[in-house]
Amino acid sequence: MTRKLYYENPYCREFDAAVTDCREGEKGWEVVLNQTAFYPEGGGQPADQGRLGGVRVLDVQERGEEIIHFCDGPLPSGSAVTGTLDWDRRFRFMQQHSGEHIFSGIVHRIFGYDNIGFHMGKDCVTVDFSGLLSEEDIARVEREANAAVFADREILETYPCAEELERLEYRSKKELEGQVRIITVPGSDVCACCGTHVKRTGEIGPIRAVASEHYKAGIRISLQIGWKALEDYEEKHRNIKEISALLSVPPQETAGAVRKLQEQLQELKAANVALRQKHLDRLVEEVSEGTETAVVFEPDLNPVEVRMLADRLAKKAGFAAVFSGNDTDGYKYVMCSANTDVASLGKRFNEALNGRGGGRNPMVQGSVMALQNQIRSFLCRE
Repeated sequence: MTRKLYYENPYCREFDAAVTDCREGEKGWEVVLNQTAFYPEGGGQPADQGRLGGVRVLDVQERGEEIIHFCDGPLPSGSAVTGTLDWDRRFRFMQQHSGEHIFSGIVHRIFGYDNIGFHMGKDCVTVDFSGLLSEEDIARVEREANAAVFADREILETYPCAEELERLEYRSKKELEGQVRIITVPGSDVCACCGTHVKRTGEIGPIRAVASEHYKAGIRISLQIGWKALEDYEEKHRNIKEISALLSVPPQETAGAVRKLQEQLQELKAANVALRQKHLDRLVEEVSEGTETAVVFEPDLNPVEVRMLADRLAKKAGFAAVFSGNDTDGYKYVMCSANTDVASLGKRFNEALNGRGGGRNPMVQGSVMALQNQIRSFLCRE
């Protein structure tokens, strides 16, 4: 059995141990120690990383009564070794795990929802709840959670006996057997948990709900906690400062300035659509009624405009073809005719000029990599 120093003292950063076993496995060298401060992955918390002597610890997993350290090199069985944790990484997990307890406990107390999923990801902590919460509900929980942080309460760890456990009201994601470890944050949460936590709530730092989405029958909330919350704030503050400078308004007025820009953009889009429509009208007016063939090249029409122009020209000409693009990048095209077999023409056109596309009479469309004079020459021959 491996002695679990991470429970005895979660602030243990360095320790001495004896190597009781070392074997090569699929994920590297599997090292077993007589005692360890490396926390194995579990309960939504990632495994610790660090060093054992001269090798790196890449992952840690619990198998029965053994804690397996997956290392990038071997360690002689029976040798003494010093373990050193990546403490910054571990402390962040302790902050995040403790902060999640507070947030989930408050949700349970106020709304009665269960925490049905918990994951510490690279970018944030995600927590899944069994019911829906409004933005106002989430803001209320967030405020109470931060009040618990400011209160700097001691976080308690206990191992109640069976009789005590039966009388205790606590949260748990699954049925538990044997000795149960209870983490209590006074006023916020009582929960069965196997993770590592800070000693006092004041060490957690800010707790921020940064996103939410419907998940199954409930809600998934993304949290930034502790140092991660501060880094998230710093990044967003930098962005706001840059946006503020670009818009030439104070930071607190950026939202209003963006709304004004959106309104102006919509007005410009409407004006642009009107101008483009007038341009299409002019192109149609230039074609006389009864014209046998109308072929138009325009450099920057969108697909809807290409189709619209070809359709309108076909009402005035026996055959209409519209091409949009250039000789370098190729052309998008639409061909229309009420009395010409454009489906057959389109096939011959694509074969002759390296084109792609198709359709049925009276309209075909596609793309072609050819020069404008080659396209005109082909259509004249046809």
